Amino acid sequence: MIVRFGYVAMSLEIADSSPSKTMTMARFSKLPDREAGLRALEQIATTNLHNTLRLLRHNVAEGIQMYRFSSKLIPLATHTDLHDWNPFEALAEPFAEIGEYVRKHDLRVSFHPDHYTVLSTPRPEVLISSIRDLQYHVNMLKAMGLDARSKNNIHIGGAYGDKPTSAARFVEHFGRLSAEIQCRITLENDDKTYTTGETLAVAQQTGLPMVLDIHHHMVNCHGEPASDWWEEVAKTWKSPLARTDVPEGVHLPPKIHASSPKSETDRRSHADGVETGPLLDFLRVAARTSSHLDVMLEAKHKDHALFQLMRDLTMYENDGVRIIDGGSIEVFS
Repeated sequence: MIVRFGYVAMSLEIADSSPSKTMTMARFSKLPDREAGLRALEQIATTNLHNTLRLLRHNVAEGIQMYRFSSKLIPLATHTDLHDWNPFEALAEPFAEIGEYVRKHDLRVSFHPDHYTVLSTPRPEVLISSIRDLQYHVNMLKAMGLDARSKNNIHIGGAYGDKPTSAARFVEHFGRLSAEIQCRITLENDDKTYTTGETLAVAQQTGLPMVLDIHHHMVNCHGEPASDWWEEVAKTWKSPLARTDVPEGVHLPPKIHASSPKSETDRRSHADGVETGPLLDFLRVAARTSSHLDVMLEAKHKDHALFQLMRDLTMYENDGVRIIDGGSIEVFS
């Protein structure tokens, strides 16, 4: 099984490369000239996009083929007080440059909208803002010229005192979304509320591909290993919805998230790096049924954690692991 590793948004290797520079609404509101303020927001966004391209170039140089974009590329993009602002015309060139680079190097990129984007909500105003946020993420991917291989990963959301009813509400609200939003979504199990099995059931109902987070599973399960669920989870990536707007003949590997607990007393928080043993145990089982798998590392040390994991994996080169390049391996079951 070919396994590719990626990391989230920030690099600890490249200096002054934040793709998440921002301006608060409080600061914006104090500016005497609103139009000048909007131009300032667009300039910050231009810097974020420039830094994103720098990070993608860094990744290609290191052999890393996966990357999660920052959701904060455009400051205040979804704020209700700026609903009449459309920054995409001013940012068309840097967005297009990123998309061209992604396509040229066949990179797998994604977003993970913030935790307040929840489709299980019973509150209409929260649903409206959640849909607005999902549309914003779709608009960024469209501005890059990227097809639906590039996804927006979300959780089911809260239980609101009745988990089955809230899961059903997610399915109902999902069904109301536009087709261009639907085909970009992946669904992930969380660490407190919806288990792997519960998330898988919703993914199967909606046709959504599921991202299995093996750390979340460890702290929110019934004691079974995450690998017990793998074969069924992997099948969700073959659904018609998962393949919508994906070119004919293009292979879209299933995807997981991997991280390690910060400590024995804080098992939900992410550690700086990723423990090799538990991850490799999962990969060996997955290799029995999958030919390709993409792994997004959610460690605090970002690309440094990926580099360390690759160094650690060299210790297993005579034990069913082959190093391919700086960001991918082959695992034999």
